[in-house]
Amino acid sequence: MSSSEFKIKCRRIIVNRIFITALFLILQIAWFALCIVKLSAFSGIINASLRALSLLIVLYIVCKEDNPSYKMIWIILIMVLPIFGGLLYLFAGNKKPSKHMHHKIQATKEKYLPMLKSFGEKGKALEETDPRAYAVCRYINNLSGYPVYSNTQVKYYPVGELMFKDMLAEIRKAEHFIFLEYFIIGLGKMWDEMLEALVDRAEHGVEIRIIYDDMGCVALLPPKYFKVLEKIHPNIKCLAFNPVVPVLSLVMNNRDHRKILVIDGHTGFNGGINVSDEYINETAPYGHWKDTGVMLRGDAVMNLTEMFLELWHSFKDTEVKADIVKYAPEVYGEKYPSDGYVQPFYDTPLDREALSENVYIEILSRAEKYVYIYTPYLILDDIMKNALCLAAKRGVDVRLVTPGIPDKKIIYRMTRANYTPLLKAGVRIFEYTPGFIHAKSFVSDDKIGVVGTINLDYRSLFLHFECGTLLYGNKAVADLKKDCLDTFEKSREITLQNITQYYRGTMFDALLRLIAPLL
Repeated sequence: MSSSEFKIKCRRIIVNRIFITALFLILQIAWFALCIVKLSAFSGIINASLRALSLLIVLYIVCKEDNPSYKMIWIILIMVLPIFGGLLYLFAGNKKPSKHMHHKIQATKEKYLPMLKSFGEKGKALEETDPRAYAVCRYINNLSGYPVYSNTQVKYYPVGELMFKDMLAEIRKAEHFIFLEYFIIGLGKMWDEMLEALVDRAEHGVEIRIIYDDMGCVALLPPKYFKVLEKIHPNIKCLAFNPVVPVLSLVMNNRDHRKILVIDGHTGFNGGINVSDEYINETAPYGHWKDTGVMLRGDAVMNLTEMFLELWHSFKDTEVKADIVKYAPEVYGEKYPSDGYVQPFYDTPLDREALSENVYIEILSRAEKYVYIYTPYLILDDIMKNALCLAAKRGVDVRLVTPGIPDKKIIYRMTRANYTPLLKAGVRIFEYTPGFIHAKSFVSDDKIGVVGTINLDYRSLFLHFECGTLLYGNKAVADLKKDCLDTFEKSREITLQNITQYYRGTMFDALLRLIAPLL
């Protein structure tokens, strides 16, 4: 079978898989709705019981430690639907992952996190330089377990094709192991070249492990593609995270949105770039695709390695307790000179804290001169909106770059629905005219920045497994700032004077802002 015939066959299988899954979900929703209607019409006693249940759930929501915007929409829904609202919340309102997922990941985390180097001296050195920066690094370390490092070099990439070139070069030099973890892997030129390099390294005895998110790849890969990969070579192992099944389940909300590549422990990549052709502009479904990423060399790669192994041993090779120290940067690499401070971290729906949102808010609150932000989706809760507005009101030059060409029209509409209050507070908003910006980056005051996978939307901040790299005092911070300045020049600025030229707000947009936490 030729390569083109294989791809055509894969697409047919994918379409069938999506159709069957969607059909099963629609039938289940219809059956659930029918049961509620029949049940509620059956008896006044049952109606009264359901209303009482809804009232109790409203009280539970009010007392619950949760995002205020998320609580508000559920309270409104229950008020509008007093009979069905409580049942609907029980069915679809809990954002937490399943207990099974929580238990497996937490058990593995408890094994591996202690193996990371302690915060110790590196943190203390940063405290002398910038106590407030040290405080946010300490917060990340205390909450997630991931320390901050020196002895790490950072290279910043303003577009995916430049990063992919280096990714391939590093993969081809691998001698011991390669770990890949991506939300999206799609058939095409990018994956073909990467897979060819991986197979070559496997032939040379290199250990290859791959994680992809099954939901992220449901329209791009055949079902059980991990088995296809594992048949290629015994040195290649693969895990499809949180497999999609045609059953109504909130676990489908908790996706692995991380993008991690680790080579021999000393070199790692992180950013918004997935493995699919649009990310390197081989295809252009939405104009020019702009993304960002970083390559790390040195001690900080250890955090990325632990993130990968933690998820891997939670769901594959579960009986194996790996000694992650054997994957440390110094085992196969040299000692790298320091380029500021680097702290890769990951955010998880398993805890009750919005770590990524808090890091972003801290950058806004500590800013004195500017904060420049890339985000493909701008779906804000009140806390983040207030942080952006407050920074702008106290004179900080806050600028956001969002897409000029959308990949999802309803999300694009929701993004624009957030413009007016930000513009009124003095936030400057730019739309990337050449196409779609998928980058997720913050940079502030020539000192601090974050490059990673974390969007400014509810899914990234509260539901998904995400990761980012916090940078302080690195050359990459200056490179990120320069990239932002160049991008502003290529983008159209949205102002209160010209906003109606691009966007007319309606009551529909107010509704979209209200229901945003549910999407």
